[in-house]
Amino acid sequence: MSSDYLSAGVDIEAGEETVKRITPIVQSTFQPGVLTDIGGFGGLFDLSKSSFKDPVLVAATDGVGTKAEIARLTKRFGTIGRDLVAMCVDDLVCIGATPLFFLDYVAVGNLNPEIVEQLVTGIAEGCREAKCALIGGEMAEHPGVMQNDQFDLVGFAVGAVERNSLLDGSASHPGDILIAIESPNLRSNGYSLARHVLLEKAGLSLDQPAWVGAKNSLADELLSPSVIYSPAVTDALNKHDIHAIAHITGGGLEKNLSRVLNNKVNAVIDTNTWTVPNIFQEIQKHGNISDYEMQQVFNMGVGMVLAVTHDNTDELIQTLDSHNKNAWVIGELVDGLGEVILQQ
Repeated sequence: MSSDYLSAGVDIEAGEETVKRITPIVQSTFQPGVLTDIGGFGGLFDLSKSSFKDPVLVAATDGVGTKAEIARLTKRFGTIGRDLVAMCVDDLVCIGATPLFFLDYVAVGNLNPEIVEQLVTGIAEGCREAKCALIGGEMAEHPGVMQNDQFDLVGFAVGAVERNSLLDGSASHPGDILIAIESPNLRSNGYSLARHVLLEKAGLSLDQPAWVGAKNSLADELLSPSVIYSPAVTDALNKHDIHAIAHITGGGLEKNLSRVLNNKVNAVIDTNTWTVPNIFQEIQKHGNISDYEMQQVFNMGVGMVLAVTHDNTDELIQTLDSHNKNAWVIGELVDGLGEVILQQ
């Protein structure tokens, strides 16, 4: 009997159906500067349509990690695409860049057009919020390598910043105030440990309350979408003198904030200035995890940190508040060697 692609596990017709479904979704994200529709060998973007005078392009890539497994187990695929966008565009603004366009890569065990449509819908929603265009992507079917209902998402974002506005941490100096922006959830980081502790070690059900007295289920909590900070932070960059920005992802406050400090300052963080969200407390309790390990893996309720002069503090917080982003003073920069010091 002869073999064909379908017998090997790849459904070409399902791929064509998926493209038909996602085309209008992708088109809904287009911005001035997009020159091509989807389906070509590459996406084109005309930078001259923007207002930049001496732009530097900035690129970032990331994925959603094992948060995808929670979506698979619950068969809820509508929001995880937003997480993908957040992970990428919120890296760009740490350099001072405004997101311009986005590309995605969707790998699946078996191509289900309805599921991919939901995934891309979430990506498109994230792109619209981040004000960047989804100009291309790729779908790959991996039969025999991934289970039929498994998937993974990877994203690529490109932004631009004026050359004289690049942020590299060199402008930070002792006396700068550190402003935190709240993250109410895990975003897309630390899920391997969270899944191990909550689902495997503690044997909790995704359908049960996230914690005693919680109105939302554990699935609701673990799938709650990432905050997209880039529009609020971009607005703040246009209005205030910001010396450094750190996106708090895997590695927590210590590892990520140290990436944007110069070797003349230390960041001193007062961990008593905010209440750690319940989900982190649940993970720590069920896993008997040390405070140090929690701080090394999770954001612990802080999604971004911005370093500004003392005179800009109140105005910056007001700008972030106007975007419904809860922000507060978390610490300051002092003389040092580029280290992050967490104080309780």
